[in-house]
Amino acid sequence: MKKILLILAIVLVSSSAFSQKAKEMKLNNETNLIEATYYHENGEISQQGTFNLDKKLHGDWISYNDKGDKVSQGAYVNGVKTGKWQFWNDGSMKEVEFSDNAIASVINKENSARVSKN
Repeated sequence: MKKILLILAIVLVSSSAFSQKAKEMKLNNETNLIEATYYHENGEISQQGTFNLDKKLHGDWISYNDKGDKVSQGAYVNGVKTGKWQFWNDGSMKEVEFSDNAIASVINKENSARVSKN
């Protein structure tokens, strides 16, 4: 019985340590938004952005691949994609305009530089 409890304790400690590495969240008292950072398994940042107090995506969001290169960037207002978003893939960039969470237009831009978080 003691061995089982010891094993459970080790599993809980290691899983809580992993979950802390998987995401970070903190309330910004000035903006009243929850700042969130999510991580890939290799420790590189996966996504960064903010939530409002109703836990809806709100504000700028940026996503990165597991090498740290930016793959998308855009904004939400109360959980709805709005305005221009950029998506990078294989040396090109698509600029997508959202209206009421639906795609309004897409512009392809070949050979657009991908920006890394560093």
